[in-house]
This record gives sequence, structure tokens and C-alpha cells, in this order.
Amino acid sequence: MPSETKQNTQTIRTVRFVTVVGMILNIVLAVAKAAGGLFFYSQALLADAVHSLSDLVTDLAVILGVKYWSAPPDRQHPYGHGRIETLVSAFIGIALAAVAVGLVWDAVGMIRHGSSHGPAGYAFAIAVFSVISKEVLFRWTRAKARAVNSSAMEANAWHHRSDAISSIPAAIAIAVAYFFPKLQFIDPVGAILVSFFVLHAAWTIVRPTLHELSETGVSREDQAKIYRMATSLPGVIGAHALRTRNTGGAIWADIHIIVDPDMTVREGHDLSHQVRDLLVESDLNIVDVVVHLEPPSPSKSKTTTVKCQYQDQPTPSSRS
Repeated sequence: MPSETKQNTQTIRTVRFVTVVGMILNIVLAVAKAAGGLFFYSQALLADAVHSLSDLVTDLAVILGVKYWSAPPDRQHPYGHGRIETLVSAFIGIALAAVAVGLVWDAVGMIRHGSSHGPAGYAFAIAVFSVISKEVLFRWTRAKARAVNSSAMEANAWHHRSDAISSIPAAIAIAVAYFFPKLQFIDPVGAILVSFFVLHAAWTIVRPTLHELSETGVSREDQAKIYRMATSLPGVIGAHALRTRNTGGAIWADIHIIVDPDMTVREGHDLSHQVRDLLVESDLNIVDVVVHLEPPSPSKSKTTTVKCQYQDQPTPSSRS
């Protein structure tokens, strides 16, 4: 338990440190882009500044939320607080989608009304700096997120990537408009194209949160792997009625194992702990398993029971 608390504390510190670094860079970029857009006559750069400001909202969501979703289970939340991270991830994905829609709206407005000023060369330098810095921040944040297994921080990393991507057409448009003033329409067209990439990133983030909130279990491949591990232990005749749930990237499971009916309570207790420990120590990120013992069905042989373990089992309405 002390080691788990220490690990949670380290995770919180990592998430907060990485997010604060990203937030500081977002503030710098937002101010630089806004100033560049106003003083160097670049509407694309000004719109990109708004995108950078949107990152600050998601940064704050991660910083404020990590303390709550990393809290250990308690009486009111026996499965922990991981769903808070799920909600934060969903919020970030929805924010990304909103930004994409906003980019399209601004781009359409630019196409309809045009621009009376061409951007200056300094605006291009700001856009290029934004692309490079945000791509570096994305790679660093994603690596740290995977190290601590934080879906919210990885979602925020993809938000950094979307900001880098959205700066690319701005940089291209500024360069083209600077050297070829008659081709300024490329700027809003490029912004519309990039918006679809941003929408794809938003869907990539939101889709797993929808699965988790709808109580989707692990894949069939992982189910088969769990059954194989459970039945690999001596004394386990078969297994069925596996149920799993995903909470904040961690898996909670319960499973029925079939054992010798003449086994003592102590032997059954020890065997159930062996099954639990084997599954928790696997690479499936299972944090806890409830193991139910039951004797073989009188109408089935042991061989038939093991053979049927990989088939879909009806979910019991209540535990026996």
C-alpha cells in the first residue's frame, strides 16, 4: 500500500510538471501569435493564437483533475476515481472538435471577405517556431503520459500535436501570401484541410472514453488470454463468466473458476489468490480480480468444461 501511494504521488508530480511546462509554452505562443497577427497583418496567425489559447483550458483541466483521478479507492468509490480521468479526456476531445469547427468557420469567413493586407516575413518565423516547439512538446508529453499510463495527459499531448498541425498551413499561407500576394486564398483553404486532421484527433481521443463510459469490456483476444492464464494453474479445471470493466485505463475483473469439489476451503482460498496474482501481474494492466470458486457441472466432463471456457458466456444477473 505505501508503494502504491508513492507511485500515485510520483504520477501526480509527473503529470503536473509536464502539463505546467506545456501551459507556459502555450501562453508564450498565444501571445507571440496574437502580436504577430496584429502587427504583421496575418489573419491565419491570429486565428492560430486562438487555438493556442484553447490549449490552456485543457492544460488546466489536467492539472486540476490529476489529484482527483489518482486518489486511491474509498468507501464511496470502491473502483477508484479513474472515471474522472475519462471525463477529462472526453472534455479535451470535445474541445478539440470545437476548435476544428471554429477553424473552419474562420476560414470560410476569410474566403468570403478576403484580406486587405499581406503578412510580413516575421509572421512566418513565428509560425515556424510554433510548429517546431509544439511538435517537440507533443513527443515529450506523449512519452511521459505512456510512462505513467495517463490517458488524459496523452490526450493533451495530441492537443499539442493538433496545434502544431494547425500552424503548418498558417506558415505555408504566410509564406505564399508574402511572396505571391494574389494567392492569399490558400491560407483559409489550408485551414479547412487541417481542421479535418484536428477532428480525427478529437475522435481518436473521444472514442475510447465512450467505450469506457458505456462499460465496454476487454477485447476477445484479451478475454482469451485471461482464460488461458487462469486455467494454466494446477487445480483449475476450467473458467467462465469473465466480466471486465475499464476505469481510467485500469482493468477490474471477476471470473468463475471450476475446481475439485473435494478441495478444502483453505486450498480453494489459496488457489483463488494464485489466479488473482497471476492476472494482476500480467501485462493487461489488471488492478484487481474477484475470483469465484465452483464445482464442475454434473452434466459435463472436465474436458468439456475446459473446451467451453472460450465461448461467450451469459452474464449472470447476480453473483452466486
